[in-house]
Amino acid sequence: MLAYVVRRLLLMIPTILGIMAVSFAIVQFVPGGPVERAIAQLQGADQSSTAGFGGGGGQIGAGGSQAAGDIASRYRGSQGLDPKFIKELEKQYGFDKPALDRFLILVRDYATFNFGKSYYRDTPVLMLIAEKLPVSISLGLWMTLLSYAISIPLGIRKAVKDGTRFDTATSAIVIFGYAIPNFLFAVLLIVLFCGGSFWQIFPLRGLTSDNFADLDLAHKVLDYLWHITLPVTALVLGSFATTTLLTKNSFLDEIKKNYVQTARMKGLSERSVLYGHVFRNAMLIVIAGFPGAFLAAFFTGSLLIEQVFSLDGLGYLSYDSLIQRDYPVVLANLYIFALLGLVVNLISDLTYTWIDPRIDFETREV
Repeated sequence: MLAYVVRRLLLMIPTILGIMAVSFAIVQFVPGGPVERAIAQLQGADQSSTAGFGGGGGQIGAGGSQAAGDIASRYRGSQGLDPKFIKELEKQYGFDKPALDRFLILVRDYATFNFGKSYYRDTPVLMLIAEKLPVSISLGLWMTLLSYAISIPLGIRKAVKDGTRFDTATSAIVIFGYAIPNFLFAVLLIVLFCGGSFWQIFPLRGLTSDNFADLDLAHKVLDYLWHITLPVTALVLGSFATTTLLTKNSFLDEIKKNYVQTARMKGLSERSVLYGHVFRNAMLIVIAGFPGAFLAAFFTGSLLIEQVFSLDGLGYLSYDSLIQRDYPVVLANLYIFALLGLVVNLISDLTYTWIDPRIDFETREV
């Protein structure tokens, strides 16, 4: 097993390098980069202030016409700006070096988790991510735990009652919940419980109240749960369908096997057969998928919910940085998500062997 883990860890290196290379290449061709955005903003500013910022004057002399033409071909709207000023902008945003050199610097820095500073917030990227982490942890962790707590018992019950009215009715509810986007559930909950048209029970925005720091521990916990109830409910309502159906199908597949019939013939109760024999084998794929499900909920499932409930988490940070062309934040998020994804895949494989020691990845190809 140790050799398998080492091989997987070594395989992560070229994989993460490939992801970084593709992401970096895409960034180079996306129009409206930080330099172009700065130029667009400065074009509407006073010429004198532009000249002062560039340090080289706002007028282009005869000797600089060729350089100005080269710059104009690279950046739309740069006519009338001093080429030296454009060079200063490129240096400020790190575009003064060839693309390959910038990529190698990126790899070197990211290997030590040095993500630099945000272009527009003048804050270290790692600090920005740490600030947004509590919101994403709250949404992802609670959603995953509650989703599994509902899905597993419901899936088992559906398997036992397969084909009955209970199975049909719950399948209709589960599929309906899966088909409706979670942000629509969020809007409905706001209308019902946030003073939209009916009851004013829960807060409309934020993860905590303004006076959170002044509260004692018990009231802090209650305040936090009060704020997180509706966002988590909206996420859970649309998230447990896949796990429920997966649990049901896994149990149905195991129930039909010969060892279950043998256990019943020995006189064991249905409960003993179900939880003493079937449960471990049927839940293998469900439990082993927990790390991946948590990661998916953690990073990808909460963007619209964060928008609806005004929660400033990683989802909104990634979206806003992409719109603003804040490349250090964008690339750092991609790097962290990809690295965590690779690690979680390995953890999922190890979870299989922990649940069922009969599974041996050592004899398989990576």
